[in-house]
Amino acid sequence: MQNLHDQVSFSCSKLVTKSYSSSFSRAILLFPEEIRQAIYNIYGFVRFADEIVDTFHDFPKRELMDDFMKQYEDAMNKGISLNPILHSFTQTVKKYQIDQGLIDAFIDSMYMDLGEINYQNRAEYEAYIYGSAEVVGLMCLTVFVNGDVKEFKKLEPFARSLGAAFQKINFLRDIQADFLVLNRMYFPGVDFNNFTQEDKNTIEKDIAYDFEQALIGIKMLPISSKLAVFMAYRYYINLFKKIKNTEPKVLLTKRIRVSNARKAYLMFELLLTKNLNLL
Repeated sequence: MQNLHDQVSFSCSKLVTKSYSSSFSRAILLFPEEIRQAIYNIYGFVRFADEIVDTFHDFPKRELMDDFMKQYEDAMNKGISLNPILHSFTQTVKKYQIDQGLIDAFIDSMYMDLGEINYQNRAEYEAYIYGSAEVVGLMCLTVFVNGDVKEFKKLEPFARSLGAAFQKINFLRDIQADFLVLNRMYFPGVDFNNFTQEDKNTIEKDIAYDFEQALIGIKMLPISSKLAVFMAYRYYINLFKKIKNTEPKVLLTKRIRVSNARKAYLMFELLLTKNLNLL
């Protein structure tokens, strides 16, 4: 019966991924079956933690986070959980020996989001990005290299760059909700009450560098994960281009997104490229 419990739990993690992110759901389909499920399991865990701090405003968020983490610890200790998302995640953590330090850093960043955020220096900003985004990429990288420590170390800086690029774009995309609703200002030295084109250009230059570094690493990934990660990269590059063409004042009033039709075209284009052996 435990095998059935595993299957049901894995299905829940897959459902969470498909429900919350059409972009990543499409990209994940390009992974082989075994890797695909592990990434669903990781995404389900980080998505639920993020939902607690970003969405559940009418509930005691700190208590929910405390309870979520207690359930996680119990699942790790007992080897099973009746919370399907945590059961799925802990099975993946144990199978691939994902570093607990990565998980701790992620949870630390989630707790930071329970209060108002206004980073005043680069060190605080980079520490938050590491914990909230880069470590998620590193969890996935552990799966991609099947726990090979040497390969992990070689690809680690590039995976961090990709996670940082994604998160910084999310910050720009979500300024309206983060600043006006949640009182969060992630970018140090930037005042969203007076968000200038110069401020935006500086942030975008930083993101462009992260993308350059990330692409180096994507080309070095195992063939089993290269195509899917490159697809996610392409989605975010397209979102980045739209944001670059949007005025600062518009970002404060509108959430920029890539249409589903555009996402479908990008997927088709990449698959065509793959079939022509041009990638």
